[in-house]
Amino acid sequence: MSHPLAGPPLPTPRGPLSEVILETLRQSPAKEPPPAAGPSGDALGEDLQLALYCCYELHYQGFDGVDPAWEWNPGLLALRATMERAFLAVLREGVGEDDDVAGALDALLAEPADAHGVSHHLRDDGDRRRLREYAAHRSIYHLKEADPHAWAIPRLRGTAKAALVAVEFDEFGGGRPEMMHSRLFADLLRVLGLDDRYGAYLELAPAVTLATVNMMSLFGLHRALRGALVGHFAAAEITTAPSARRMAEAMDRMGYAPDATLFYTEHIEADAVHEQVLRRDVIGDLLRREPGLAGDVVLGIRATEFLEDRLGEHLLGRWRDGLCSLRAPLP
Repeated sequence: MSHPLAGPPLPTPRGPLSEVILETLRQSPAKEPPPAAGPSGDALGEDLQLALYCCYELHYQGFDGVDPAWEWNPGLLALRATMERAFLAVLREGVGEDDDVAGALDALLAEPADAHGVSHHLRDDGDRRRLREYAAHRSIYHLKEADPHAWAIPRLRGTAKAALVAVEFDEFGGGRPEMMHSRLFADLLRVLGLDDRYGAYLELAPAVTLATVNMMSLFGLHRALRGALVGHFAAAEITTAPSARRMAEAMDRMGYAPDATLFYTEHIEADAVHEQVLRRDVIGDLLRREPGLAGDVVLGIRATEFLEDRLGEHLLGRWRDGLCSLRAPLP
């Protein structure tokens, strides 16, 4: 029976792989899942990304009616590993190989004068319908904001560990639950007339959205990819402050009250500071200890840019054609 602490319901399958995963999760963990087999089809497609997301979600809030023992089931982990290999291969192919960390980070700071991404569009031309769609997409991550990055804490040492914990402390509200960034986003969803329950829009989120969150879990759940996780975290913090400013301006133009934009205004100040801490104290100290991780740090930076660009192109393309960017219109 559902109760207030239950996770979201299992979503509808989007292909044979997600159908196997979802049917497996409905069973008792005493029943082994099918033997692991290499996934077929697009590693960034709907079927694999939903299947992978459902496996990862077992490490977060889980699903209503799904036995928590599935989290560490060897058969399910083996099946997940086949999907992870395909996903990681696509990410590596999409971003190439490089170990110039400073160059990768500096490139994020130099926004072209003619840049016109999703936050630019919403600020200049967007409407409330598109803003609500955008918030539904982002709810897949923001309702568990900073949780994936916490996996890095036991995998770092010294200054890098202490600095990352300091950033996470801010992300989790500095000891004030009402200021947790995930809580602020839930508040924002209610302002927009949207469902603030965790995972409420998983059914509507397309693969291009799920991939941005799956990347964080992939990097976070594998110690071998700790460099990629901190690279991703730094990239996210560098790009968030200017984007958040534009989103606050978009909501102001659309007539929302100033206190409704707190999620975004909080990020303008916080992430400008976090950017420097992550770059200097987390990445800097990590690479002084383990210089061989430079290539993985660049992977995290560029994979973030690669997947965010894909999401931005999807949103703007659908909106340009007068279409909904979700898998189905919001109620």
